[in-house]
Formats: sequence, structure tokens, C-alpha cells
Amino acid sequence: MKKITLLISAILLCFSMMAQEKIVLRLMGDSTMADKDLSYENPERGWGQRLKSHLDTNVVIANYAQNGRSTKSFQTLGIWDRVKKDLKAGEYLFIQFGHNDSKESDTTRYAAPFGAYQENLRIFIDHALSVGAKPVLFTPVSRRWFDDEGNLKRGCHGDYPAAVTQIAQEYGLPLIDANTITQEWLISLGDEPSRRYYMWVEKGTNPKHPDGKVDNTHTNVAGARQIVNLLLPEIVKVIPELASHVVDYDFVVAKDGSGDFFTVQEAVNAAPDYCKQDETTIYIKDGVYEEKVTIPTSKQRLHLIGQSAENTVITWSDYAKKIGPTGYELGTSATSTVFLYADDFLAENLTIENASGEGKTIGQACAITVDGDRVAFINCRFVANQDTIYTYGKGKKQYYRGCWIEGTTDFIFGASTCWFEDCTILCKRNSYITAASTPEGEEFGYVFKNCRVIADEKTDKVYLGRPWRPFAKTVFIDCELGGHIRKEGWHNWDKKYAEKTTFYAEYGSKGPGAAPAKDRVKWSHVLKARDVQKYTPENVLKTGSEIDKHGVDVKVEWYFKVF
Repeated sequence: MKKITLLISAILLCFSMMAQEKIVLRLMGDSTMADKDLSYENPERGWGQRLKSHLDTNVVIANYAQNGRSTKSFQTLGIWDRVKKDLKAGEYLFIQFGHNDSKESDTTRYAAPFGAYQENLRIFIDHALSVGAKPVLFTPVSRRWFDDEGNLKRGCHGDYPAAVTQIAQEYGLPLIDANTITQEWLISLGDEPSRRYYMWVEKGTNPKHPDGKVDNTHTNVAGARQIVNLLLPEIVKVIPELASHVVDYDFVVAKDGSGDFFTVQEAVNAAPDYCKQDETTIYIKDGVYEEKVTIPTSKQRLHLIGQSAENTVITWSDYAKKIGPTGYELGTSATSTVFLYADDFLAENLTIENASGEGKTIGQACAITVDGDRVAFINCRFVANQDTIYTYGKGKKQYYRGCWIEGTTDFIFGASTCWFEDCTILCKRNSYITAASTPEGEEFGYVFKNCRVIADEKTDKVYLGRPWRPFAKTVFIDCELGGHIRKEGWHNWDKKYAEKTTFYAEYGSKGPGAAPAKDRVKWSHVLKARDVQKYTPENVLKTGSEIDKHGVDVKVEWYFKVF
């Protein structure tokens, strides 16, 4: 019994240590830091709301800041009690007040800078230190107050910056001088250019503020991001352990308002056109994004990164039998949730789904159509039924690694040359996995390497593929095939002539679905060891060349080095 107790204690200690690995930042302050109501497309954001998009998931941010709060009202309204209840040893407590403490006419909030304001700060600090937490003090973010001559009014906070600085010195605590930092930034911009970062809303442009708004205290989405960009380097100086957790993306998509956009399409639209200098990174936070996304040819070198493959979901529900706006059925080609036309594209850690279901009234319903060249997907999930992935582009090259692909019929189909490695293929109906339409003359079509082919409980008779077009090429190398794969392996789609022109082959198949050559259809192939040597991603997905502006024939390289 004693040994069991010791074992349980050791396990609990391990879990406790794992939990402590997270860096916890608890934020308390006023509206310039607070999370904002997102209703009616409200563009206002506090910098604390934005901070979580600049740090990875090893950092936990709890934002207690609220609109209109001072050091006094933060206590009288019970918010400080919540902080005290939650605050633990080793955690950081960010304290930033001053905007509302200065309101002398409001007895519920006013706290004199060298009187009640400092006393309230001492209350916060003393408790934090008593529980082993680590306070970090901030001077208030500057107001955007310019005079008629375009000069910033630097005394907008009176004595409050000096008062909090004095307290930081008294306790020997780190201080982030947000007031000076933001004032220097505002001065560098000037009056008119700085308005784009604050709540200057034109009449008739926003449902939250239909009559317009002029607010020189509170920041919009762009302003909150800029404030974080200014403050975070200083924060890292006083909390060096944050340095390895800082992340930087060109755009962030988040449903909780902590990003630049609420939708993936907005972020794609914001990406520069025909960018040749660098990739454009779009980080998509966990959430279900119900939208149809088009990535046009102009959005080159785009890199989409989901927070997690299972929980970052782009989904839509168009299907072939659906009646379109002109009274006709949509057809297969119009059904995709994502249409990808751009070259040099990489997506990681996200799900692309067509949620329309299946059946005679549904028909085909694609998750994605890919017409770009040098396109890669890593650790992504493609969820649909019939025609999940449409590899549309003739002569285009695509790479899939560690992906989950599920469907019913022909759920990987099209003309592109594709390499699938370490992928899981889920079959959900007695039907066909692939339907390649490899163009005549192409050396390679689909290549599956080290993939696992599985089925749901109702599926037990599935073909590896059938030829959508007569020169289809599909090869499975070192793949684990479930018992649902039919022993004949392949089907000719009732096209006897296609048996002479298709190339279907295997090498090193294993699992209950693997079968000797005598059981496979006679017109399929078993690769020899020497033949397998040419099946590498470098060879299968090799690119051609193009004439540059100097008339020189230059080899085209994959921009994203994924293999």
C-alpha cells in the first residue's frame, strides 16, 4: 500500500511539474489593455487582447483588465479578488493603471498619484510577492493627443508615470515605460498618420459605430498589434524565459479577436500579390472557420499555419447537386471548400473539410481543389466523402506528408503529380481510393510512400484505384494496406483499353490487404528494387525551367524546402 501511495505521489508530482512548465502571465489594468466586445464588427482592441498572438501556446495569458477601471475600482468591483484567487507562485503579474485614476470628478475611480494610487499599487504588489508571484509594473500607454501645431502633448498622464516609476524603484521591481515608448512612436508618426492605429472610424463604415467615432485613447486592431510590437521586446528583457516563445507572423486569424482578421479569406486577401522577396505567413488559431476560401494565382509564397490540425478547421458545404444562383446544379468543380491556384504554397496543421455529407442528392463534394505548382501540405487533414482532394493542375507538383485523408469514392483524383508520404488514408465506403487522370507523357502520377490505408467498420471491399483518364499512374510503395483492400487491387473503370495505358504498381505492400502478384489484376505491376530507386520526392516532383528576364534558361526550384 505504501508503494502504491508513493507511486501515485510521484505521478502527481510529474503532472504538477508538467503543468508548471507553462509560463503564466496575468494582466490587470484598464481599457487600453482589456479584451473587447467583438459584436457588430467592433474594431477596438486592447494590447493585452492581442498579446496572446505574439507568444506560443507554452505561454498562458489571463487578462483581467477591464474598460474604465482604476486601481481603486479594480478593487471595489471585486476584480482584484479574482486575481488574488487565481495568482500562484512563479506566475507573472502585469500591472498597468493610470488612465482612470486621474478622473478627479469621479469618486469611484479617482486615486491621487502620490497618494491612493501608490497605496493601491502597494496592495497589489505585496499580495503578489506574498504568494511567490512576480509583479511587473507598466506606466500607462500614452493618449494620442496632438495640439494644433502637430506636437504631441506629452503630459497627458500627469504625475502617474512618475508615481508608478517611484513604486518600482521602492520595491526593486521591473518597470516597462509604456508611456515613453508609445509617445516616441506617436511622435515618429505624427498626427494624421497615427490616426490609423486608433479608433478613428468614418461614419457609415462600421456597424458598431454607425455614426463614426473619434477616439484618441483606444487602439484598433492595427494599433493593438503595434503596441505589442513596441512593448514585447521590453517585456522579454525583464522576462528572458519568454524569448524562445515569441512568434512572429505576418497575419493572424482568430475568432476571439486576438488576431488581425476573423476569417482566413480576409488574411489571404491582405497578403501581397506576386511577392518574390519572402514568404507571407498566416497563423490560424483554433476554431471552426465556416467559409469558402479562394487563394488566387497572385498570392505566391503563402504559408498557412494552423494552431492544431484537429481544431483549426476550414469548412463549407457546397455539393454537386446543389442548385446555384442561376438555377443550375453546381457540379463537382464548384464544390471545393478551398480553391488553391497559387504557386509555392505551404499549409501545416489544419483541417480542410467539406461538411455537406453524402448520398444521391449530394453527389461529389470536394474539400480542396489544387491548381498551384510546388504546393505542400504537412500534418493536415482533408475530410469529405466523394472527391475529397481534386489534384487539378496538369503538370503541377504537390507534396503531402503526415496528412489524414478520408473519403468514400475517388477521394484522391485528378491530373497532378503528387507525392504522399506517411499519410493515413481512411476509406468510408466500398468503392475506390484514387482516380488519377495523369496526362499522357507524364513519368509519374500519384506516389504513396509509407502510407497507412485503413477503413471504418462498415467498409470491407475497396480498390486502390481506377483510371479517370487512360494514362493514369498510381504507385504504392512500402504501404500498410488494411484488410478492406480487394485482392485484385485495381479496377479498369470498365475501360478495357485503359489496361494497356495505365500504370498501376506496388512495392513492399504489407498488412492484410497486401496480396501476391498472382491475385492482383494481370495488367498491374510489381516494381523491382532497381525501379524503386527512382521513386524519391526529389525525382518525382522535380521542376522544369523557365527563361528569366535576361533570356537565360533557369531551373525552377521549390521555394518551401519540404523534402
